[in-house]
Amino acid sequence: MNIYCEPRDFLDHMFNSCTTSQINEFIPEKRGFRLHGHSTTVALERAFWNVLEAMAQDCQLTVPRLIERVLDGCLVANDKNLASCLRVICLKYLNIYASGEMPLRAEQPDTLAA
Repeated sequence: MNIYCEPRDFLDHMFNSCTTSQINEFIPEKRGFRLHGHSTTVALERAFWNVLEAMAQDCQLTVPRLIERVLDGCLVANDKNLASCLRVICLKYLNIYASGEMPLRAEQPDTLAA
């Protein structure tokens, strides 16, 4: 199944090439977690959950632990909307780290070198 519209630009092309499984990435999905001991529910589109799962794997964390770290960073930045912060973090990850331009982990200095 495809969404069909007359191709005028790249957006039309993207929608024309969506399969049923890709269309499902637009559907919001709620997930519940315990973050710092508090029950929290987050609603994000499936596409963002896919990115968060990849980020968690790259950081060798569970998704709840990754979200906890993002929450801590959002609070420092005075952003109290966790879902919005998660979406922005996903976009930054895709634009900066997933492209391979930047290392996923900071290089550790060689403490054994003399």
